[in-house]
Amino acid sequence: MKKILVINGPNLNMLGIREPEIYGVKTYEDLCREIKEYANKINIEVDTFQSNHEGEIIDIIQKSYGRYYGIVINPGAYTHTSIAILDALKAVGIRTVEVHLTDIMDREDYRKKSFISEHAEMTIYGKGFEGYLQAIESLIKK
Repeated sequence: MKKILVINGPNLNMLGIREPEIYGVKTYEDLCREIKEYANKINIEVDTFQSNHEGEIIDIIQKSYGRYYGIVINPGAYTHTSIAILDALKAVGIRTVEVHLTDIMDREDYRKKSFISEHAEMTIYGKGFEGYLQAIESLIKK
């Protein structure tokens, strides 16, 4: 059975509270539930992880080596700042899809640069929770 790791970065634990006019009213728990339900439906195993700390995200990426078929990552604000997360993804060489709830290309200029996209085989943005499901589907179909 294929196993996927879904990583969420800073402030995603605040979904439902954080700027609901931008991110909606669904919670992080709702997101994890939808991901798990989808994984069960398509018969794959999914682990979810969220951290507000860059080093913890790097640690989980490094620990994923040899354990996961693919990674779905929403690095949050680290998307635009973290070469270290990019380097960790490159180091483990696991297929990766980058996801953003909002359309980062239609937001502030500083959000338009993604270091992670230099490694990710695909970036999905502006699709809300559905973007995670599309990312998983993309990893499984290839």
